Amino acid sequence: MRRVLVVEDEESIRELIALNLRMAGYEVLEAGSAEKGLELLGSEGKCDAAVLDVMLPGMNGFSLCEAIRRDDAAIGIIILSAKSMEQDKIRGLSIGADDYMTKPFSVSELLARVEALCRRVSRGAAPESPAPESRMVSGRFVLDQKSRVLYKAGQPIDLTQVEFQIMELFFQNPGTALVREKILEGVWGDNYFGDVKIVDVNIRRLRMKIEDEPSKPEHILTVWGYGYRWNG
Repeated sequence: MRRVLVVEDEESIRELIALNLRMAGYEVLEAGSAEKGLELLGSEGKCDAAVLDVMLPGMNGFSLCEAIRRDDAAIGIIILSAKSMEQDKIRGLSIGADDYMTKPFSVSELLARVEALCRRVSRGAAPESPAPESRMVSGRFVLDQKSRVLYKAGQPIDLTQVEFQIMELFFQNPGTALVREKILEGVWGDNYFGDVKIVDVNIRRLRMKIEDEPSKPEHILTVWGYGYRWNG
């Protein structure tokens, strides 16, 4: 059974989210604070996804997101916030969130996004080296689809599940300019109605991880006014 952590200090909202997740077949861990959320992850083990409110007592949701992401590259993270400002969305996505929803939100849309993230999560242990039958090679890079690990010159690079799926799209379409909407549809699914800027934020994170000089990318190239192209 898939497990989801819900961290929300407003009890009525937390119970609404948890109830609907349980009705959809998920195991749910509930916390009213970031500190309690981290305690649950420590005592109950890893979750497949986390839904985090930003405005929490004590540690806020952004700091909680960073703390969770440091320990778990695979978990899918959705941030909930009453703040709809562009800089808040970019901040949340830049620190490791996979998605960002503003309040008030549709419960059915939240469930769809949780499901999309959970489908990407692979909890299998990564092998020491990629298996030949499951790997895609592009220059110095090897993408192991079985272990969900990207290697650069033999060294593993920690990617979130969203980042990994973007890399899969690039490897499947080498040298092809991919429009942002194509990346959005390929990674987040047909039913995603969020901001296309989520693609740009994840590309920025990927460049920080794989480029020798992120400010002068050689592998993930911008196609101005269109999207991005992979150059292995």
